[in-house]
Amino acid sequence: MSYQVLARKWRPQQFTEMVGQRHVLKALVNALDQDRLHHAYLFTGTRGVGKTTLARLFAKSLNCEEGVSSTPCGVCSSCVEIAENRFVDLIEVDAASRTKVEDTRELLDNVQYAPTRGRFKVYLIDEVHMLSNHSFNALLKTLEEPPPHVKFLLATTDPQKLPVTVLSRCLQFNLKSMTPDMVVGHLQDILQREQIEFEAAALLHLGKAAQGSMRDALSLTDQAVAYGQGAVREAEVAEMLGTVDTRQVLALIEALCRQDARALLQAVERLAEFTPDWQAMMADVLALLHQLTIMQLAPDYRAPAHDESLRALAARFAPDDIQLYYQLGLQAHRDLEAAPEARQGFEMALLRMLAFAPEKPTGALTPAAGAASAATDGGAETGAAVERADEPAVPAPGAQANAATSADEAAPEAAPEPPAAASEQPAALVSAADPEPPAAMSEAHPAAVEQAPEPAEPAAEDTAMATAETTAPAVDDLPWGPDAEPEIQSAPVTTAPEPEPQAPELELASAQAEPPPVAEMLPLRFDVATQRALDRLADEPEALPDCWLDLIPALELSGVMENMVRHAVVTAFEDGLLRLHVDPEYQRLYEPHYRERLEAALQALGIEVLQVSIEFAEADTETFHQRAQRERREALAAARASLENDPLVMTLVQDLDGQLLPDTVEPVTDGSRTA
Repeated sequence: MSYQVLARKWRPQQFTEMVGQRHVLKALVNALDQDRLHHAYLFTGTRGVGKTTLARLFAKSLNCEEGVSSTPCGVCSSCVEIAENRFVDLIEVDAASRTKVEDTRELLDNVQYAPTRGRFKVYLIDEVHMLSNHSFNALLKTLEEPPPHVKFLLATTDPQKLPVTVLSRCLQFNLKSMTPDMVVGHLQDILQREQIEFEAAALLHLGKAAQGSMRDALSLTDQAVAYGQGAVREAEVAEMLGTVDTRQVLALIEALCRQDARALLQAVERLAEFTPDWQAMMADVLALLHQLTIMQLAPDYRAPAHDESLRALAARFAPDDIQLYYQLGLQAHRDLEAAPEARQGFEMALLRMLAFAPEKPTGALTPAAGAASAATDGGAETGAAVERADEPAVPAPGAQANAATSADEAAPEAAPEPPAAASEQPAALVSAADPEPPAAMSEAHPAAVEQAPEPAEPAAEDTAMATAETTAPAVDDLPWGPDAEPEIQSAPVTTAPEPEPQAPELELASAQAEPPPVAEMLPLRFDVATQRALDRLADEPEALPDCWLDLIPALELSGVMENMVRHAVVTAFEDGLLRLHVDPEYQRLYEPHYRERLEAALQALGIEVLQVSIEFAEADTETFHQRAQRERREALAAARASLENDPLVMTLVQDLDGQLLPDTVEPVTDGSRTA
């Protein structure tokens, strides 16, 4: 006897053997048992979900010699012939090959005759959506009022192509796709009956590859049995399907967690050895991210494969990172088809996840990142020092006193050199009123400042003569010529006033002057209210609860933490402990390092907050978000009122039948208090 494929050999022979489709089975079983039979049934659904099988079981139940019931005997001649597809009163029509109206009319010519052997004459029309419009029109009248001995069973994978006149004449049942668990359970039962060795992980690969179709799963199982020489093993099934071990995908997620681009590309290189479908690989990455989110927010919901590895990753991932990676991966899954090369698009999608990853808190830096940060900070300080040395800066009080003392001590030791002529070195002139060197130069080269002699004050006559020589024009250029004797008028010579010596008390006071408050050193990038709040907190740190809403724009937070702060209110601030009430909606997204980020942001502003306590409760006062929304509504109302009362707008409306569209009015804001 020739080999019969599993999909045909194990086709269900009873309604109880069907997998899934309980919503359809319940309606059909009740109709058969209660003898409430319609004359036309339409079964819809994707391929391999049981449309034709249900139609044949229904025909067997109608024509069983034991009577109409939901449990045909399966041994009578009618049941056997229907199972073997040779029952004379079951007319199966392939609408895809008989689409002409002549074929439909030929079929309907025999409807009026009584069945030959069975109780009912059953017409099973498969892929009915392939019929032409003329064929549907020829079928309508018979489908609406058929003879009592005729039943129509229609099956299609595309019900949208059926005319509504046909749909309205049928009882429609939509068959659902199979879940992977249903497919795996059915395959286990069949392989045990066939006495074929199998591995559960291999069946899981087959269940996912079937994509909801039981017939596809059985066909793939046939192929796997042949490929594995009579056994179904995970490694061979993965090789046959071109899928990759889940551990390989876990390596990608691990590299994303560590934000290690090199390890990520190495993992992709190992994947490329299996020549996978990169779009399917992206789907696997998304599936693992989905499982990580479930394990974070609902850890007891279900336990997938590689449970321990996933739990370790879920504990290290931040929830907002996973959400960002999933969104980027979902977009990449749609765009991979447009990439010049599938692997290139896959790598770019993973690198994009790293590039857009939220910034980690300072305490979470890796050693390499910390070294790089230190090197960057050192370079910035060096650059700042060079910039201060290049440009004249206001001398600091301490540097000013030290420079003056050093200059006084060095004066008697070295004899001053005469000043150069102004015509030769005009840029080298040093005014007698500025005896101290710049503060930046004294800081950068302290030895040079101590050894440099104080320049001697030139005589007033010499200064005047040097100035006259520099500014006087040549003799040939004078309007009266070289032989003329112009009248020369003498100009009064003025001498530079001697600088008054600074009192020692003033020098000491300037050297001991306190640095300006932190709020004054901040760049002016905040609005007036925020700047006032910073100035007030510099003098009154205990006023933090009153200044909280105006202080939020200066915290420079981002992501989930920024939204949490905008929905938080201060309940108390005493002894360095800041207590906050945050909207309970953010409790699921909260991470312990968010509190450390907020403490660091407050301390960066000079606010002595030793600890932040966050409680998730409804706010009893107005939050930053609520205030921003309220101010926007007020600004929008004021803007609309201003436009409505504007004389030019009123003229346009009255004289030119103009119309003001309120929804297009937007208030002009500085953007500092956006919600």
